[in-house]
Amino acid sequence: MSGGGLKSMLASAVVAGVTEARARIFGHVLNPTGHTSPHKILRKKLIGQKVAAWYPYDIKNDDPLVMARKEEERLSKLEMLKRRGKGPPKKGQGRRAVKRSK
Repeated sequence: MSGGGLKSMLASAVVAGVTEARARIFGHVLNPTGHTSPHKILRKKLIGQKVAAWYPYDIKNDDPLVMARKEEERLSKLEMLKRRGKGPPKKGQGRRAVKRSK
């Protein structure tokens, strides 16, 4: 009767040894308890660089003349809107400020 127990213990030890050797050879993480491990998530490649490489670099941001022209256009449009009375309200004079005072 004890021979069967010894044989099963020996077989389980061999299986455990083979599993450990396989994990070491192929670089797997051994998880004998079967609990959830963050290793699968941590093993994935980071995607930040790939996403950043997808969008081309905008040369216009380097040129101060282009940026100055854009700012000048923005200010002239704002001035035109202010002359027509459509510009942004002064601080504390907007729609929401008027509703609170009532």
